[in-house]
Amino acid sequence: MVAEYVRATGTRWVFAYPGDPIIELMEAFRAAGVEVLAGTREGTAVFMAEAQAMVTGRPGVCLSTLGPGSTSIVNGVAAATWDRVPLLAISGQIDPGREDLVTHQVVDHKLLFSPVAKWAGRIDPRSADAVLRKALRLAVAERPGAVHLTGSAEAFAAPAPRTAVAPPPLDGAAGGVRVQRAPGGPDPAVLLRSARRPVVLAGTAATRCGASAALVRLAETAGAPVVVSAMAKGVFPEDHPLFAGVLDMACHRVVWDLLAGSDLVVAAGFDPVELLRPWSLHTPVLHVDTTPNVDQVYPSDCELVGDVAASLDWLADGRRGEPRWTEADVAVHRTRLRTAYYAGRVGGRLNPTDVIDVVRAHTPPDTVVTCDVGSHKLLVGQGWQTRAPRGVLMSNGLSSMGFGLPAAIAAQLTLGEVPVVALIGDGGFAMTATELRTAVARRLRLTVVVFCDGSLNRIELKQRALGYGGTATRLDDMDLVALAGAMGCDGVRVTSVAELEKAMTGLATRTGPLLVEARIDPAQYEAQF
Repeated sequence: MVAEYVRATGTRWVFAYPGDPIIELMEAFRAAGVEVLAGTREGTAVFMAEAQAMVTGRPGVCLSTLGPGSTSIVNGVAAATWDRVPLLAISGQIDPGREDLVTHQVVDHKLLFSPVAKWAGRIDPRSADAVLRKALRLAVAERPGAVHLTGSAEAFAAPAPRTAVAPPPLDGAAGGVRVQRAPGGPDPAVLLRSARRPVVLAGTAATRCGASAALVRLAETAGAPVVVSAMAKGVFPEDHPLFAGVLDMACHRVVWDLLAGSDLVVAAGFDPVELLRPWSLHTPVLHVDTTPNVDQVYPSDCELVGDVAASLDWLADGRRGEPRWTEADVAVHRTRLRTAYYAGRVGGRLNPTDVIDVVRAHTPPDTVVTCDVGSHKLLVGQGWQTRAPRGVLMSNGLSSMGFGLPAAIAAQLTLGEVPVVALIGDGGFAMTATELRTAVARRLRLTVVVFCDGSLNRIELKQRALGYGGTATRLDDMDLVALAGAMGCDGVRVTSVAELEKAMTGLATRTGPLLVEARIDPAQYEAQF
């Protein structure tokens, strides 16, 4: 029954690390035609499941054994919840009759996962049908996140009622448009019409609701520049003249200045979980989301609650008058943003922005990028241009290191011929480097570019700003080309733009993964600190 429910969601892979209590479950997946792919450890398997969910919008699934297997997936479960990604995590456990009497490898999963998941339940043969329906529905319901289920070998081996599996609806977006106003609050259509300098701030709920066309229509109708959050990159075309940058990535001051200079922020599916800095604006906010503004990170006297695309179309329908901003106005801002992005470059060296520019220039427009956490993420988030939603995958809610490489593997498996590139720091790569072997075994045409500067740069810069030495932030030098070779992967070291351009040539004809060890000068990061 578990395997059939998962198959009914359209999931082709389940990511796992095997263990005794889940043997029957893994066999059931195999028999159901759902492939179980083993990561090198539980912590990377759960990131693969999260990335698959990011790409497809459907729940990703991961399996672990009991005890240390379950504790190892806690970080990934938390990442899916804070990144607002639907995930079904299943862990094995000893039989319920012995759980209160045995201590070896026994962890209370209800206590362990309840703080980091939307729900933690148990698979029991008597209620499995209802539990699975609840788990899958909760995972995709707004805001999406992880659910965790515990099951014993005894439960997985038990016969299930031979009823047809009816998967719950997996459309998580709320329907319709509801206007909610504080007593005496303004009408949303009037609020937008009266604004002289409105700015749209779009987030991940806009992606989940398929609101790209509605965003473009509202922006062009109102003449409003559009800022996006990092995990919503691509929901508004980045080559559009009204695109105004990415919030809280590189050049953050330029983007916040634009918002501060507006007289209305239309928060279209924006989730405060992505804020790296406190909200300090005094600008009125029109909250447009699938959920009410329960966070109260910013105040809003007027809210449109429901499907984000429908809400934006409703606003555009009621819009009258001339556009408030001209393309020339926004072009001045975009020029300032571009100047700030390239600040701090060192002539004759391989700068982080050089790596991003060269890789972007040598990859097709539909290339999907995964990014790990670190100083490089701020530049990738601002500078990598994508034209479609879900074109850049990153953990920016929990912001967990170790995401980039396993996420790229899952994305490449899921997307097939669509090129996938992982842009990761040497710290994040060190956490997950052995997953290269998984990419090699699957003959994935994956490109992994490692920004090598020998430090946990983001923390080192903060230490330096406080006048401290670099405690525990220096990374020992590693020969990544030799490491790649040991795992059967092609590798190349580059120290200049010319060498990187040569390494990028011929990516389309590759039949396996490529690791690029990019020895960068980190000085440019300081300009973004």
